[in-house]
This record gives sequence, C-alpha cells and structure tokens, in this order.
Amino acid sequence: MPLKNTMEREFSQLLYIAETTPGLYFSYEVNLTLSLQRLHDLSEESKLLPLWRQADPRFLWNSYMSELLIDNKLDPYLLPVMQGSFKSFQYALGENILDVTLIARRCNRRTGTRMWTRGADSDGFVANFIETEQIIQLNGHIASFIQVRGSIPLLWDQIVDLTYKPKFFIMDIEPHVVEKHFQDLNKKYGNVLAVNLVNKHGDEGRLCEQFGFAMQHIASEKVSILHRYRHFDFHKICGELYIEWLSILYYQIEIFLYKNRYFLLNDKGEKVEKQIGVVRTNCIDCLDRTNVTQSMIARKTLESQLRRLGVFHIDETIRMHPQLDECFKNLWANHGDDISIQYTGTPALKGDFVRFGKRTFCGIVKDGWISLVRYYLNNFCDGTKQDAIDLLHGHFSASGWLVVTPAMRNGSVEAMASFPMAFSAILSGIFYAMLSLIRVVDEHDPWNIIISMMWGGMSYLVAMLVKANAPFFCDRPRLNRPRL
Repeated sequence: MPLKNTMEREFSQLLYIAETTPGLYFSYEVNLTLSLQRLHDLSEESKLLPLWRQADPRFLWNSYMSELLIDNKLDPYLLPVMQGSFKSFQYALGENILDVTLIARRCNRRTGTRMWTRGADSDGFVANFIETEQIIQLNGHIASFIQVRGSIPLLWDQIVDLTYKPKFFIMDIEPHVVEKHFQDLNKKYGNVLAVNLVNKHGDEGRLCEQFGFAMQHIASEKVSILHRYRHFDFHKICGELYIEWLSILYYQIEIFLYKNRYFLLNDKGEKVEKQIGVVRTNCIDCLDRTNVTQSMIARKTLESQLRRLGVFHIDETIRMHPQLDECFKNLWANHGDDISIQYTGTPALKGDFVRFGKRTFCGIVKDGWISLVRYYLNNFCDGTKQDAIDLLHGHFSASGWLVVTPAMRNGSVEAMASFPMAFSAILSGIFYAMLSLIRVVDEHDPWNIIISMMWGGMSYLVAMLVKANAPFFCDRPRLNRPRL
C-alpha cells in the first residue's frame, strides 16, 4: 500500500480516537476554564474580551487547534473547550434549595494516558493535573472551594512490559523541578499544602522518600515543612476496609483548611471571603485514593459552609440527611469515574466507598475486574491513544511524521507470534493442567501429575517468552515525540 494511504489511514484512526474523547465541555456565555473566584476578580476590561482570551491557558483543551483561527483574528469562531467533568444536583433543606455543582478541569500541559505520562517534565508541569471546584448556591449566596491533584513532581516514568505493576524509573533527582511546580501553584492559588498518599515501601516508597526530600529544599523559613507537606500512608492506615480512618488525615490538615478558607459571595453579590490556599493531593495515579480523600475534604467544607449560612446547626452533618448524603456521594463518585476514564479508560477504584460510604463485597470484586481491564488497556491500547492525544495537542508535526516500529528478524518468534495467540496458549496450558490435576484426584493416576506439570510448564514458558519480547506485544506510542 502506498505510504500516503498508510499515513492517511493512521491519522484518520488517531483523529477518530481524539474525536471520541470523553468529558469535553464548553459554554457560550461563561468561561468554564476559570474558577468562580477568578471570574469574579476579572476586570471590567477583561470581561469585554472574547471568551478564549479570558481563558486559563492551562485548561484550554482546544488551544493548539485554535491557533490558525487566532492567527487570522477569527474571534467569533473561537470557543474555549475544557476536558474534565461537570456534575450537579439540587436538594431541598426545608424551605431552602441547595444547588451543588462539581467541576473538574484537566490541564493540557502534560497530557496522556496512565502508563505513558507520569511524573513531571523539566518545566514542572505534572501528569493528570486536575483543578476541582465545588460550588454551592443557597438563598442567593454562592460559595466555591478548590482542590487540586497531580502526579508526583519528579522526573519519573513507568514503562509497560506486560508485568502487572511495571517498575518505576526515577530519571533524575532535580529539586528545581519540584520548586518550579510549587512556585507555579503558589502563583495561581496562594498557599499550598501537599498531601502525599503513597506507600512507604517498594517503588512507591522510593518516590515518596525522594518527594519528601525535595520538599525540604523548598520549605521557606517562615513555613514549616510540616505545614507544606503531609504524608499519609493510605493503604497502611486505611487498608481496604477502614477508609473511615481518613478522619485522622483531616484532623492533621484542619487548621490549614480553616486558615485558607473558601470563596464566598453574599446575597448581594459582594465578596465576603476569599480562598487563599489549596490542598494538593496525590497518590500514584492521582485517581482512586486521591478521589476518596478529596471527597472527604469537600464534605467537611460543605458542612462548614452550611453552618455558616445558618442552614445547619453546630453539630449537624450531611449524614443526618440520608438523601442529601446519597446525592453528595454519587456526585463525587461520578466525578471520580469521569477523571479516571480519561486517564486510564476505566472507572475509578474504591468507588463503592465514595458512593456508599463503606467497602462492599461487590465493590471489591468490581475493583478486581477494573484492575484487569486497566492492565489490558495499559499494555495493548494506550499507545495508540497516547498518539491521538499528542496529535490533538500538537506535540509533533505531521509533516515530520515518523512511525517508529521495532525491527523484526525473519523467522524470529516475535515475527510469527501475536499476543492473542500467546494468550490462548497460556490459557490452554492452565486449563489442561487443571484438568489433569482433577483426574489425579478422580482416577488416582500419578501420570496425570506429570502431564499437569508439562502443561503448566508450557504456560510458564510462553508467559516468559511474551514478557521477554514485551516491546513486540505491547501497544506503544509510535510517533516521534520524546516522553520527557
């Protein structure tokens, strides 16, 4: 087939993937890329500008695609688009109607799929950076509370090799990358408290140690490291069944949340309160543990706001209103699923706790299935998806397009094999091994032990062969763009 037709087919496939990207939002009247506080603080002159000129460049998802229109001054045809999540619900508290909206804004500076976009780049921009804003409206009052999440701001990567948990590779320990990241956050949000939820052992432990070490270098003389960085070993403390112990973390950061407040407008539209700091939460993927933690912080903040507005008494909580509690849980669970689908292709793990307030057997089984789906997508689909995202954001030039494919030797195993064939061989070996073991019990035939070992050995051999030739089986990005 001619090269031109091959290129057209490849780019058509990538554009189709880009077009079906979930979670794209726009508005003809309101700039969704700006938080309520930033919209309120816009000058009168800025409010007269076209929406795209008001937009936060970090969250302008169609920035690259709009360049030609911008160059030709076609402002009427430009509309800011963001990727993320937009959810809301209404609830009647007596005679009061509470309106709660949850908005997630995905940053476009370091975009990509879960295993192919990790950590930070040399400018301090991190993977899966999300600004989440919870907005409430009640009796003319409007309140907004912002949290952020993002990958650990070190130069690290995790290349798929068909193992369930590929090893982490820390490229270099450069404290200035962490410093750049937090300087940017300070400039945009004010005070920042980093909450790190990763484990303290294994590969996560190495990242945790280096992150904490780097944070010590950027702690100012006026701000203690304990006030800027808080490690909370989520898996060790909460495990799978005791996630309510997250309250320990809340008590550790409660003073920071109280001092840095939230944005509040009274019923006359006057600014009463300003948010002057944010909590930055991360785990490894900044999805599952992070979403559980952020939903807990958001719940506590909402209760505080409702007490301040006189709707809740001093000891009243959302749990005392079962229907409100259910609406709030579903709001954050759906929000977490949206963000997770965009980064991994699957809903979030631990969604049962966010949705029901506890771990359930069905939730644990569902998490197991989601983990298997993530494994498949990471290894066999995300390379092409990464290429589509890179194409969408202009990270390479189509004129200099190059498909990078591994060279295969004629007659080699990898030239003749395919993953479906290898996977079928592994499953067949396991099936016949189990069948032979059953015959050992039923027929008391010792030869079946040898046959079972033979089939099991064949499965193991094929699995090791596939792992050794992972680059030929995995779906890796093929376009000529460096990952860091």
